[in-house]
Amino acid sequence: MSKWIGLCCIVMFAVACSPSNSDVSVIGFVDAFEDNTIEQAKIGFTDALAKNGFDEKNKTVKIIYRNAQGNIPILTQVVKYFISQKVQLIATSPSISTITAIQNTDSIPVFMMVSPTPELMKVMGEDGHTPSNLFGVGENLDYIDTSFLLIPTIVHAKKDSLAVGMIFNQSEPQSVEAKNRIEELAKKNRIKLVSLPVNSSADVKLVTESLLTNDVDAFFANPDNTVFASFEAIVSTCDKKNIPIFTSEAGLVARGAVAAFGADLYQWGYQAGEQAAKYLKSKSTEGLKWEMVSLRKRVYNETAAKKYNFTFPANFSPVK
Repeated sequence: MSKWIGLCCIVMFAVACSPSNSDVSVIGFVDAFEDNTIEQAKIGFTDALAKNGFDEKNKTVKIIYRNAQGNIPILTQVVKYFISQKVQLIATSPSISTITAIQNTDSIPVFMMVSPTPELMKVMGEDGHTPSNLFGVGENLDYIDTSFLLIPTIVHAKKDSLAVGMIFNQSEPQSVEAKNRIEELAKKNRIKLVSLPVNSSADVKLVTESLLTNDVDAFFANPDNTVFASFEAIVSTCDKKNIPIFTSEAGLVARGAVAAFGADLYQWGYQAGEQAAKYLKSKSTEGLKWEMVSLRKRVYNETAAKKYNFTFPANFSPVK
């Protein structure tokens, strides 16, 4: 009897997740992990859809949302489930979701956000071309130069040289690429960079504590998934040592970093949502291609700035 009840529950779940109206577009949206900053991209994406007439409240679109909770096998299962449901498109955030979607389908359009360029994600085909079903909005590493060089302009080190610490996920290609870029930038600007690798979110607190024993003057939050998922642990550890955090992600400033120059994740998602809406209206990807982030911001955290007695120029805005 219990097996029969369990089977009924599975069937009911599948039916509940299936679209009831074949005329309504169905979207699969996957987040790789739970994160308040990453979530802003999803909100922006759905707001852009709604503005263009695709709103779940009005039943003009159905969005099947799943969060893999940082579990890669579950992430793969989610993407395969979307494929089985024959969704019109898959929306992905952040990069690991995009990579997983591309690895599992070459026919369903994938609209990425909070993801680097296809080249940085290592998803280019053997012919050197971007996957034909990859759309949405990506980002390169050029903005990191501006972000990192905020540190020597704001932090007034009492020593002859400035030391900056950072962690990076050695299993994430874009994290390693960013670390390598920052190393070269640090050398050119006579900044000592102390970097340590992490393998997962569980390592972050311990590795950050170890990093801060190297007498660093500031911490740079590298743009990778592990930093996003574990940022509160980084903030807590740095606060205890009075080490200010700088970053390239505007969303992390609201969570405790001092300042950033980088993409606004809500606007990133909104830009991807507008492109997805074009596809839903035309039912064609003709004329569409992945785009670069169009809006970046200079923001600072008023509370953190006051704590460290930092002042910012007029082109910086306090984070809301």
